[in-house]
Formats: sequence, C-alpha cells, structure tokens
Amino acid sequence: MRGRAALRCAVAALTASTVLSLAACGSDDDDPYAIPDRFQDYCDTVKSLQAPIGDALSAGGDTTGLIKALPSFRSLADKAPGDIADDWKIVVARIEDLVDALEAAGLDPQTYQRRHPPKGLAKEQRDAIDAAAVALVSATTTEAMSSVQQQARDVCKTPLAL
Repeated sequence: MRGRAALRCAVAALTASTVLSLAACGSDDDDPYAIPDRFQDYCDTVKSLQAPIGDALSAGGDTTGLIKALPSFRSLADKAPGDIADDWKIVVARIEDLVDALEAAGLDPQTYQRRHPPKGLAKEQRDAIDAAAVALVSATTTEAMSSVQQQARDVCKTPLAL
C-alpha cells in the first residue's frame, strides 16, 4: 500500500512540475494572436494589397484578374517568408508564362477568347497560350495558391482571395 501511495505522490509531483514548467514558458503578456516578428513585413504587405488584389480579381474575371493582380503578387513574392516563398514563385511564374505567351502572339488578355482565336494566330502561338493556361490551372498551381491563402489567413490574420 505504501508503494502505491508513494507512486501516486511521485506521479502527482511530476505532473504538477510539468504543468508549472509549461506555464513558465509564456507570460501573461504573450498574445496568441500576435503576428511573429519575422512575418511582420510580409503581413503588412498582405494587408496593404488585400483590397487591390480583390479589386483586380473582381474587375478582370478569372484569368485577366490574375494578370491584373500580378504586380501585387510580385510584391508579395518579394516579401514572402521562406516557408511560403516557393509557392509564391509558382503563382507568379505561371501567370507570367501566360502573359508572355499572349504578348508573344501580340494579343490582349482581356479580348483573347480561346474558342474564337483571332485570325492569323499561328498554331504554335495558340499551343503556347494553351500550355500556359493549362499550367495556370494545374494541381501544382492550385495547391500553391491555396498555400499562400492559408498562410495569409493563419499567420497574417488576413484573408487573401486568389
């Protein structure tokens, strides 16, 4: 009986010391919703570009909205912390590839219609535009966009719609 009582006391003491040591790790001043210092510049940029990105996307539709938002995406990619930088690179590169393909064909993204391409558009140009468009909606790009949106919500506490 004495052995069990001693064991219970030891377990209780260990539990109490663990709880106290964990409590000592933080302070009453710690804000669980505060943005970590290493993300502050990035989060400030997310917040400042949230409205311009939303405006570009709503004014431009699916593809042209992404193209209109490209300068904002480049700014975010430049400030992105390491854990999200590769995702931003994918997003920006895929949009730039589409812009490059359209520009190489001398086409305006706002007026180009895949189902009704302009007369004189070479097959190679159309194929390049199609390839860039497919890459833009690929699983890899979709996953990257999802990751940057999740980061903005979780770390910056700012929804960012892409």
